[in-house]
Amino acid sequence: MTKQVLPLIEKIPQSILGFLEFSPSCWSSSLTKTTQAHARILKSGAQNDGYISSKLIASYSNYSCFDDANLILQSIPDPSVYSFSSLIYALTKAKLFSQSLGVFSRMFSHGLIPDTHVLPNLFKVCAELSAFKAGKQIHCVSCTLGLDEDAFVQGSLFHMYMRCGRMGDARKVFDRMSEKDVVTCSALLCGYARKGCLEDVVRILSEMEKSGIEPNIVSWNGILSGFNRSGYHEEAVIMFQKMHHLGFFPDEVAVSSVLPSVGDSEKLDMGRQIHGYVIKQGLLKDKCVTSAMIDMYGKSGQVYGIIKLFEQVELMETGVCNACITGLSRNGLIDKALEMFELFKEQNIELNVVSWTSIIAGCAQNGKDIEALELFREMQVARVKPNRVTIPSMLPACGNIAALVHGRSAHGFAVRVHLLDDVHVGSALIDMYAKCGRINMSQMVFDMMPTRNLVCWNSLMSGYSMHGKAKEVMSIFDSLVRTRLKPDFISFTSLLSACSQVGLTDEGWKYFGMMTEEYGIKPRLEHYSCMVSLLGRAGKLQEAYDLIKEIPFEPDSCVWGALLNSCRLQNNVDLAEIAAEKLFDLEPENPGTYVLLSNIYAAKGMWAEVDSVRNKMESLGLKKNPGCSWIQVKNKVYTLLAGDKSHPQIEQITEKMDEISKEMRKSGHRPNLDFALQDVEEQEKEQILLGHSEKLAVVFGLLNTPDGTPLQVIKNLRICGDCHSVIKFISGYAGREIFVRDTNRFHHFKDGICSCGDFW
Repeated sequence: MTKQVLPLIEKIPQSILGFLEFSPSCWSSSLTKTTQAHARILKSGAQNDGYISSKLIASYSNYSCFDDANLILQSIPDPSVYSFSSLIYALTKAKLFSQSLGVFSRMFSHGLIPDTHVLPNLFKVCAELSAFKAGKQIHCVSCTLGLDEDAFVQGSLFHMYMRCGRMGDARKVFDRMSEKDVVTCSALLCGYARKGCLEDVVRILSEMEKSGIEPNIVSWNGILSGFNRSGYHEEAVIMFQKMHHLGFFPDEVAVSSVLPSVGDSEKLDMGRQIHGYVIKQGLLKDKCVTSAMIDMYGKSGQVYGIIKLFEQVELMETGVCNACITGLSRNGLIDKALEMFELFKEQNIELNVVSWTSIIAGCAQNGKDIEALELFREMQVARVKPNRVTIPSMLPACGNIAALVHGRSAHGFAVRVHLLDDVHVGSALIDMYAKCGRINMSQMVFDMMPTRNLVCWNSLMSGYSMHGKAKEVMSIFDSLVRTRLKPDFISFTSLLSACSQVGLTDEGWKYFGMMTEEYGIKPRLEHYSCMVSLLGRAGKLQEAYDLIKEIPFEPDSCVWGALLNSCRLQNNVDLAEIAAEKLFDLEPENPGTYVLLSNIYAAKGMWAEVDSVRNKMESLGLKKNPGCSWIQVKNKVYTLLAGDKSHPQIEQITEKMDEISKEMRKSGHRPNLDFALQDVEEQEKEQILLGHSEKLAVVFGLLNTPDGTPLQVIKNLRICGDCHSVIKFISGYAGREIFVRDTNRFHHFKDGICSCGDFW
């Protein structure tokens, strides 16, 4: 204590002097005592003494009275490093990292030099804020002062670089560290694992062995977890094998860390071996291990393994239930997943947001769209709040059946809970509105997004392509290439599909060549399929067939299906038979191929061939998928089947259809009997055409909605030419906008005109 301070201390009462002699932690034993001591110090005139003021700062800081501590600091005419370090330490401890960095900046501006006590706190602050640039600058200061050799400074600096993801800088610090231990080595191992650097991980393990530092179970768990979470599944499996080979016994954390990678790598045999190890070690009691094991079997397509393991679980737990639902849904057993979900509810198992999101996503991905929407409603009734994963999971269900009201409701929810800044939510909304026929809303959502990734751009391009708006798709593509984002194979699929919708052959060839020449993207089967469709629809069937023969790998059913569809449009029997034979080999149980070939024969009046194809279908036990259409009326989705006589409003629908037919005849319209592909009389053909599901759905909508209300219909097959003509007439006759989405594209009918320009 300096001689200048002694006279001041002599004026302070002995009780305060004794209080001052204790450590700062004792100072904070009572905030009241601190304020009393502060008052007496002010009376004694000792408040300008740096030592005493620093004690006060430490005490106020320990009680989180940072404003008071800061006022005292500002009042000191000549503050010391200790004065600032007390406040920096307390702010860091209170997780007020930005403020802590601000205090250091003031300290530095006073010309004060940080010591080995301040620097570790500062590096911790930079690590928490991921403030790499600030941390680098402080590192330079520590080097200039020669403090970078201190063990505590080196340790905190190393962890700062690790937290900022600067593996190269962290490794340089690590190499210079005077005291390496298993903790720092484990952190470096985990960091390299997250980057997928298998060779570096192996090298560090070797260096540890040479240095006499033995990795512990935490080291191995960090390696396995790092590789797994970053998607380096093969590397995780390799290190798990190495761990076992070196004689380490994996614990619950190790097993649950590696099992997801085993599933993603489809290494079922290893998964079964781990299952045996888990049973021997009695690890199945751990809920994380059980969940990971079920997940592994689900990813490997082993449904029996999921069910058997589930039956062995003694204590049912939410995570296990979630893994079960996801595993069953992933393998197409959505009915079994729904059954289990209902069982979980009956048993009052606490179902969280993951549980609900998993079953909703499973339904949406497996054709249970109405069930997905109902579950989303139940989820909210159960007071489980949907999150940024739930919304993109349920929106496809809205798009699949054009449930626009439900989609808008989900959009409103996303706005209320501030989820629109999420690119996954935004992309799902763009896709949903496009599938519901509201491409203008898709554009609006896209325009309002604060940030956009490639998925957002692709969703918008796909939406416009679905609506046959090729010029807009090409314009969006031009805007995309002006950003820093690089188009991918999905971008070009949308482009080629859009060109196919409107017959832009030259543009299609241009983009097909651009993929490889400018972006190095090798065409996939979906690109060849689009080109075959484009050429076939343009009447260039032989050119389409020649392109198929040039494909460097085996064409799939999509490619041959595109050719067969084109043959239907061009009435080309010879190529249709070639395409059909290929499809019979690829998909022998797909009734669509038989039906399409039969229709091509029927259009040519080749009834003997029609009977032959239908007999073959019957011998194989195949049935034609019935035409089915969906329409949403008053928040409810209705399903109408072709030729369905059991609908409760069938009489009103038939009566209204007859009225429309009479009006069409008055206007000179006649049914296009070419689309009634049965060998029957003309009158019967007319009745068959009147029973097509899209007509029934449109008339049902006319009967059950107010005049002028737009109608939205989805069909599971391609719309036929006669239905297209009839709905065009209805749009003008009834003064309705009618949106019809078939398996190929959108048709927007208004005032007797269709957006496709009769090219589809």
